[in-house]
Amino acid sequence: MIVLICVDDMLVVGHNTCRIQKLKQELSKSFAMKDLGPARQILGMQIVRDRKAKKLVLSQEKYIQKVLRRFSMDKAKVVSTPLAMHFKLSTKQCPSNIAHAVGVVSRFLSNPGREHWNVVKWVMRYLSGTSSLSLCFGTGKPILCGYTNSYVAGDVDTRKSTSGYLVTFAGGAVSWQSRLQKCVALSTTEAELIAVKAGLEKCTSQPIPMTVSSSTNGAGTPFADITHFRSLIGALQYLAITRPDIQFAVNRVAQRMHQPSEHDYHCLKHILRYIFGTLGRGLLIRPGDLELRGFSDSDWANDKNDRKSTSGFLIFLGPNLISRCTKKQPKVSRSSTEAEYRTLVVLAAETMKRT
Repeated sequence: MIVLICVDDMLVVGHNTCRIQKLKQELSKSFAMKDLGPARQILGMQIVRDRKAKKLVLSQEKYIQKVLRRFSMDKAKVVSTPLAMHFKLSTKQCPSNIAHAVGVVSRFLSNPGREHWNVVKWVMRYLSGTSSLSLCFGTGKPILCGYTNSYVAGDVDTRKSTSGYLVTFAGGAVSWQSRLQKCVALSTTEAELIAVKAGLEKCTSQPIPMTVSSSTNGAGTPFADITHFRSLIGALQYLAITRPDIQFAVNRVAQRMHQPSEHDYHCLKHILRYIFGTLGRGLLIRPGDLELRGFSDSDWANDKNDRKSTSGFLIFLGPNLISRCTKKQPKVSRSSTEAEYRTLVVLAAETMKRT
C-alpha cells in the first residue's frame, strides 16, 4: 500500500481494499477527513481508468486550458514543437547585465527580456495544440528502460551543453530530467557521454564490463531506437581512448550495431553500470624504461553466427600503455591454439612497426 500526502490532499493506492478502508477509518479518528471515493483528481491532475484495457492515464488538460486562458493564449495559433531551433537565448537579451543560472526559459526567470517572453508564448502555443497528451501506464513488460540525449553547446553565454534523460517502466515514463551540464563538452560525443552518466547516477554499479553470459548474438526483440543505440556506441568508443578495460566489451556489442536487439541494449547498460562504478580510472603515464612489451589474448569461436574468434593485444613502452586493439579475426580458427597464434602474429607485426 502506498500513501501520497501533499499538504491537505491524500491519495491511497493498494491492492487490498479492506486494508485501505481500515487505514481511512483509523486516520479519521485523529483527523477531520472527507472521503471522496475512488480518485478522479489529485493536485490538478485528472485520473482516468480504462479497466478493460488495463490502463491508467494522468492528464493535466484542464490545467493547461486554465493557464492558456489566464495568459490570453487559448486562441493562439498552435505549433508542433515545444521549443524552436531559431530561439538563441542569452543574458545579453535581458534588460540589465545580471547573469542567471541555466535552463532554457527558467534561466532568465528573475530578469526576462522580450525574446524570453516570445519563447514562453511559443511553449504555450505548443501546449494549446497538445493539451490532450498525458502520461499513460499499462500492463507492459516490467522492464526499466532509459533514454538519453544532449544538445551540444546550446547555451549561448557559457557554451555548455544540455543533458536530458527519460526512464520508463512497463512502457510508462516514471522519471525524467533536462538540465545544463556542469562543464563544457569539447565534442558532441563527450556531451552524449555526460548525458548518459547523468541518466545512470542512481543505478547499481557492476564489477566487470561484460559477463560471460552477456552474448550479443541471437534473435531477440528488435531495439526500437537504433539511432540512440548507435549514439551510445559512439560515446563508449570515444571513452575507450582512455579506458582500455571496456574496449573488448564495446567492440563485441558494436558488432550488432546494424540490427540491435533489446538484449544488446541491456549489454550496453551493463557496460555503463560498470563505468559508473569505476569513474576514477584512466590511463596512467609515469617515468620508466624504454623497452617495448606486448601482451595478447583471444576469445576462441565466441561469435555464435560465424564462429570467428576475437583478438586483443596491448603494447607497453616501459610501464606505459601506448597501443591496444580488439577486433574479430578475418578467418575461422579450428582450435584455441590457432586463434592465439593469429593474435600473436598481429601483435608481432604491430610491435615491429614501433621499433
